[in-house]
Amino acid sequence: MADQGKQADTSSARGSGKAIAGGRPNGGVERTLAEGLGPITSCPHCKHAEIRPWGRSHGLQRYRCRGCKRTFNRLTGTPLARLRHKDQWLTYTQALVDGVGVRKAALRCGVNKNTAFLWRHRFLGSPSTMKAQQGRGIVEADETYFLESFKGTGRLTRKPRKRGGKALKRGTSAEQIPVLITRDREGRTADYILPAADKKHIGDILKPRMADDAILCTDGGGHGVFAAVAKEHGLTHRPVNVHAGIRVRAQVYHVQNVNAYTSRLKKWMHRFHGVATKHLHSYFGWRRMLERSGNDLNPKLCLIQCAGFSNAQRLTQA
Repeated sequence: MADQGKQADTSSARGSGKAIAGGRPNGGVERTLAEGLGPITSCPHCKHAEIRPWGRSHGLQRYRCRGCKRTFNRLTGTPLARLRHKDQWLTYTQALVDGVGVRKAALRCGVNKNTAFLWRHRFLGSPSTMKAQQGRGIVEADETYFLESFKGTGRLTRKPRKRGGKALKRGTSAEQIPVLITRDREGRTADYILPAADKKHIGDILKPRMADDAILCTDGGGHGVFAAVAKEHGLTHRPVNVHAGIRVRAQVYHVQNVNAYTSRLKKWMHRFHGVATKHLHSYFGWRRMLERSGNDLNPKLCLIQCAGFSNAQRLTQA
């Protein structure tokens, strides 16, 4: 009976994938990639412009370059190249939109949980790099901390924690990984995992990523690391002091946007019961994708972003 139930779940998952794909395996994926990425104009290997169709392979149109004579398809050179079960990709991107765990995503797609885990980090490869390159106008910044996790490293020098667990010490300590988060009033968001939350490392991040007319807004009341960074690099700085009850200055300067984003990020990540530190950047990119697209995010739009379409904000819901 258990085997029959498992087979039914797998059959249902594969059937749903074909339904999203338009009734045939890979059809929805190929059509979605063509619509989102546009026509192929050059060879990904040598950039030669003379290419021609060269049959089909693994469910995708294949091309051959007349310059280097090599063959390729639309996914060549992307994080999704050579991944199998394309008929389940739109089902999997729906799981990313829903923010479900590895096992639930595997059950939806009818694949092994190890496959679902591999897909997660291959699919999130491009979104993890899509972050704001420069903040404009009023740029709010704050540092936050995530508990260090050695999942998947094979080395553990302390007693293991259960399902994420808690730090042994209260407040900041060597167990915590510092993360700098910046967000301007137009929603441009970036996050950076830091070796240390000190003047040097924060300054190296902030200075080149602040527009000339940008105004840095932080907590701390004009003291601490952000004030030191602003002074050293000549940044316009408008601090508030939330601890002292000064939450807003001149009715416009506050850190409520970045604090709200950080709160949503941490609440969302709690469902994963402790993320490996080496994979934090992937989860940050995942969350930025959800925030950036909002209610417009659907399986097709998610797939396009995972395939490396960097200007994803131009895409609308199909």
